[in-house]
Parts: sequence; C-alpha cells; structure tokens
Amino acid sequence: MINARHEPDTRWDFKTLLTRGSRRPSPARGAEMLRTLKLSVLLQGLTLLLSGPACEASSLGLTVHVVPLDSDGGKTVRAHFTAIAPTPCPGLSGVCAQGEDCLVHTTSSPFTGSKPESGWCVRQWQKNVPSNYNGTVTLGSDTEMYVSMKAGPQVRENSGRLNHPPFVALPPPLRARVNCPHHFHLSAKDLDGDRVRCRFARPEHGECLGCTRHSFMELDEEKCMLTFTGKASAGRYFIYLMAEDLIPVPKIIQISDNAPLSSVPVHLSLTVEESTSSCSDEPVASSETPERDATLFVLPYQEMKFNVHFMSQLESVLEVAVVGPPELYRVGFTSVGPLSVMTMAWVRSQNNLTQLLPICFAANTKSLQSEPRCVWLYQREMRTLPAGTELTCEKTEMILVLPVASLTNIKLEELQLNSPTCPVSYNDTHLTARIALNGCGTKTLNAGSELVYTNTLQSVRPFTLVSRRPFLILPLACRIPGAQVKGPHYEVAMPTETEVFGEVKYEIAIYLPGEGPLANYTRFAQLRNIQRSAVRVRREVESRSDGNATSTGSNSSGAIGSRINQLDLHVMSNCTLDRAELLVSQCVESETEDFEETRPLLSQGCAASNSTFEVVTTQSNSRVYRLNLNNVETKGSTMYVQCTVNLCIATLPSQKCPDLCSRSVSTRTVVNSVFTKSYTIQSGPVSLVFTTPQPSTLSTITPATTTTAPTTTTTTTTTVTSTATPTDTTTSHAPEKASSMAAGVILTTIGIFLQKVVLH
Repeated sequence: MINARHEPDTRWDFKTLLTRGSRRPSPARGAEMLRTLKLSVLLQGLTLLLSGPACEASSLGLTVHVVPLDSDGGKTVRAHFTAIAPTPCPGLSGVCAQGEDCLVHTTSSPFTGSKPESGWCVRQWQKNVPSNYNGTVTLGSDTEMYVSMKAGPQVRENSGRLNHPPFVALPPPLRARVNCPHHFHLSAKDLDGDRVRCRFARPEHGECLGCTRHSFMELDEEKCMLTFTGKASAGRYFIYLMAEDLIPVPKIIQISDNAPLSSVPVHLSLTVEESTSSCSDEPVASSETPERDATLFVLPYQEMKFNVHFMSQLESVLEVAVVGPPELYRVGFTSVGPLSVMTMAWVRSQNNLTQLLPICFAANTKSLQSEPRCVWLYQREMRTLPAGTELTCEKTEMILVLPVASLTNIKLEELQLNSPTCPVSYNDTHLTARIALNGCGTKTLNAGSELVYTNTLQSVRPFTLVSRRPFLILPLACRIPGAQVKGPHYEVAMPTETEVFGEVKYEIAIYLPGEGPLANYTRFAQLRNIQRSAVRVRREVESRSDGNATSTGSNSSGAIGSRINQLDLHVMSNCTLDRAELLVSQCVESETEDFEETRPLLSQGCAASNSTFEVVTTQSNSRVYRLNLNNVETKGSTMYVQCTVNLCIATLPSQKCPDLCSRSVSTRTVVNSVFTKSYTIQSGPVSLVFTTPQPSTLSTITPATTTTAPTTTTTTTTTVTSTATPTDTTTSHAPEKASSMAAGVILTTIGIFLQKVVLH
C-alpha cells in the first residue's frame, strides 16, 4: 500500500456559538462545547478521509518485478522495485541495510516529470527478499510504501523449473478529467507464457493497509484494463492492484481449482483535473510510434533505438513522461505546434536487470495526457561461448578465433559480419575474422562510462530461401573503460543554435492592410484559410473595405475615432538562410499588457476562428496574418498581441518544414528537420480606432546565447499618419516577462544525428 497523508480542513462555523448570547458560558457548558467541537472536527476529518481525494501522498506508483533464485529453490527472490515519488525526490539511503544483498540503480538520465503539478521522479533498486514478503519500504524521510507479494516457491509441472511471477509495466502518473471517461490499459508479460490477471488488492488478506475501492474506477480483470467513469471530483486518488499468473487453459475446458501461481503488487495514482475542453482532445500517438505492448529483442551490447510521435490538436505537448530501465536515454524532444517527437535509446551492457524491461511513456500538455503506452525490451539469453574461442581487442581492430567444431550444422559460407565487404576466413579447425574498429560495419556505443565497439557474426541467407537449419548470431564487443577515453581522445559535440541559424532576431509588427515592409503582399493579398476544419483555399481578392474576413484592402481612410476593420499581423525574423522557415504556432491578444486574460488568434498554427487568415508571401522568414477586427472580442480601444515562434530547416533539400495547419501534417517532418528553441514575442499597444496619427507597433526580441548576458526585449512604437508614413519613433524596454517567457524546449532531434563522436 502507498500510505496517503490527509490534511482535512478543520475550519467550521462558529456562528451558532457566537450568536447564543454575549455572556460567557458556564464551566460545565464550556466543557460541553469543547467536547462538541472535538467531535465535530473528528467527524469532519473522518468524512474527508473516507470520501474525499487524498490531499498528499507519499508515492505515485509502484511495481515489483520478481526473479526466483535457484540457489535455495526459490525460497528467496530478487525483487526489482520501481517507485514514483513526488518531488522533491527522496534519497535511497534507507532501502539497503548493511549486510543485505541489495543494489541501488543510479542513472545519468533520471526519470522526472512536471505533470501533475506536484512533479515526480522515479527511484529504482533491487533487493533479495523472501518469496512471500510483507513489509514497509521507506524512501527518504517522508515516503513509505507497504508491499505485499506471494511469489512461490512454485515448481512448474510442464518444465520442472521455478515459476516466474508476472511483470506489469509501471506507467507515468495517470491523469484524467472530471466527467471524461477514460481507459487505462496495463501492460503485462509473463516469461512462462502464463495468463496474467489483475484484481483489486484485498485489505482483509493483508495485501494493502486501509486501501479502499473507488466507485468511479472499474477493472476488467482478464484484460488488466482500468476504466475511469469520470464521476469523481478533482483531486488525487490511489489504486492498489495485484497481478496474478495462471496456467493457460482453453476456454472450452472448465477448471475450478486453477489457482494463481503468484501475486505481485501494482500501485497506481490518478490525478483528476477540471475539464475545460472536449473529452476527445487528448494527444494521440502516431503510426511511427511503436505499437502498444510491442517486444523489442536486444542482443548483448546492442543499441535499441526508437522514436515516439504525438499529435495534439488542442494544446502543445510540454513533455513526454517516461518510466523505463536505468540508462534509458531520452533525447531530441521536439514540440512545435501540434507535433511532438522524442527519441529513446538503450544500450545493453553488462547488467543485473530483469530479462524483461518495460518502457512506458505518455505525452503531457498543460491539461491533457495521451493514453499511456508501454513497450518491452527482451534481453536475449546467450549460450556460453565454446572452449577455445578468443576475441582479442587491439588498438585498431578486434580479432576473432572460433573453433569450427562448435559450429554444428552451421554453413560457414553463410557467415558474415555487419559489412559483407570484410572477409571471414576458415579452415578445417578454426574460423578467423579481423574486424576493423572504424570499418566492417563496427558500431561505436556509449554504455555508461565505457566506450564499446560492437559487431555481429551471423548467418545470412537469401530472402527467398526457407530452411530449418540452425543459424548463428554471435555478438562481438570490445569495451574501453572511460579512463582510457578521457581528454582529447573522446569528445561528444553538438552544434549550437547560433552555429546552425546564426544570430537571429524576431519581430512582431502590426500594420494596416497594404502598409509596412510586406506591403507588396498585403495590398492585393492572396489569403489562405488556416482553419483546421475548413477546406484550405488560396484566392486573389481585390481591394475593398467592407469588413469581411476576406477583405484585403486598406481601411486607412476611416474617420478619426471610428473602429478599424482589419489589421495585418507581421511576424518576422532576420534569418537569411535560404532554407530557413519561420513557424508561428501560437498567437493571442489581450486588452492588457500583462496578458492576464487572453483570447486566441492562432492555436497550434491554425486560426482560432474564421476572423484570421494567412497572407501568402514568398518570404520564408516572415508570416503575415489578416485579422478581421469586427469579430474580435476586445471591447476597449487598445489590444496587445503575443506570439510563439520557431525557425526550422529541413535536413534534405527535397523536404520542407512542417505546415502546422495542414491536414496531412506528419511528425515525420519534425524528425527530418532542425529547430531553434521556442521564443515568445509581444507587441506594444495596438490602437483599434483611427487616430491622428494612426498607431502601428513593432517589437523585437533577440534570443539569448550561452556567451552573452540575458536577453532584453526592446519595443519600438512607430506613429504613422493615415497614409502610414512614419513621423515619430520612440524606444522603451518591454516588461521583463517577455524575456523570461522566451525560454523554450530545445528542439534538436537525434533522428538527424546532430550528436557526433570525434575520435583522434
């Protein structure tokens, strides 16, 4: 059990006490009032404890993966714990006592997340415990978890081996919304091929302490599927499950005594949040993401790498939350408009982990979460190399000598390395291969503090050939300790944003149609419909001022004090690279400079209403949007505009950066592109009525670099006449909020391998 700590609200109404008279109560009456007060507080606290959501919890999730030990017939097991704790992250000093067979797993890339709001982190360790175990695990000074499991020993009749309890993957902390039903599929595997069943933990059997069943949570035991009905108030709740393995039996056979072989705990947390949008607006994983419950087989010193892609139409993805094995690398997180991508990679080095390793992930936006998805890494078991096998690691090559007698029924002529251009020689007694470290298809991997060179000797047959003959897969690896690759011999470098795009500045300006630096495009504009639900069209429209959304004419001749019908929002950068494209993912307008209350103009690169169109230009470093002010909700005579921008370069000349509002937009375009960080820029005050002169605003932001002082944003306000002729210019500093909000996520993706290894 995960013990929940409650802080019931002890405030109550003293009005009845204060209105019964001004005279002081007698001692007897005072004692009675005190007893009444204590009873009221106690009852209120118990009511909150039994019916309300937990206010604070010591943990947000827990799984235990159990491996029986043959040394004592399975009476002892190696329990691999994965726990999710709220931030600040607790230490692991208390999980291993002196003299225990216990190991804490540290990682150079810790698993953390910011959603739900409290934030969280993952703690992992392994410990030898009795197969039937009940106890409390303490993390740091505040975190306690009650663990109960029944894991044997159980010898299987079909194999004579010890039974392996089931493995259940631990997802990131779950999120749902009030009145929005949601399914949560729990990913489970069993090494023995048994059927896995999930059920609620039973406090009467000592499987949890004080745990209660929530009426709004349903469980399909056979499918391990949790269902949130939506009928819960906002808050955090805890779910205690047990996963069991049963010998698979055909459905046509009825067996009454098919008792579970083992039971292991699964603890989950669910944060229910208020709903402000449709229940179907959650981010969705695209087809490039590995399938749910997929199994990826990993050889020794093999790197397993895959990308996860999400599409989120309503809100941009803030993070891809992940729970996985130690040293799982997550790099290249990219979130632009509705698209987000991240790459995960894991190198199998020597480890004491379980044979099955789950990786669970979910995309979090400000108020939404995608369906959690889990994949499994399967560490293939390798046979012991035959006597006489030698692998010698030299400075420039590795040399393999393998006895031919050990290769029974293997055709030697079918054996080859990663690259078929490197020969494999053999005679009647031995097979020999000289494998260059910088050739022959040899791969260079980072495994913790080691540099590892890997290659594979394997049987290769024509695709059209079907054969039952055995085949060989022999991984080869030369490991170089970190101490030998320090200094100038080993370096990992990544180009900076400035090295790729140069010193870039962004500007946001607002002009009357037909005015400003892009007047040639806005005077007789081609308008592009950028509403996601609409059919996108381009059209040439003559100059007019009738106030329609398709109007492109200047309305500069309006009477002083009359309301302006249309304005053009210019978003520009000074980047001069031919293939660089400016992307605008969000724009909002506000009546106040602090943007405390905003209304969207652009959302996820699309128009938030039919009052915004894009003006087609040939300038890839600029974007222009036509705003129909007749439908803008601003009631005053002034508004401010704020936009979020990126620069993008497609990695191949034949490709383009993603069109964020295209029906055919794909996360694959994000993988094949390089991005700057996200920057937020703000305009100065924009007049919505004709004045003498009429106002036009310009705001410039210069991205900060690692070698300069923090960025400051300068706002220039230009006053123009009714014919848009500049007459006066003043300069002032914009609010500090503009520069602080300019910090965004690093939008560089590993898919194009900007990381490079340099060996001297």
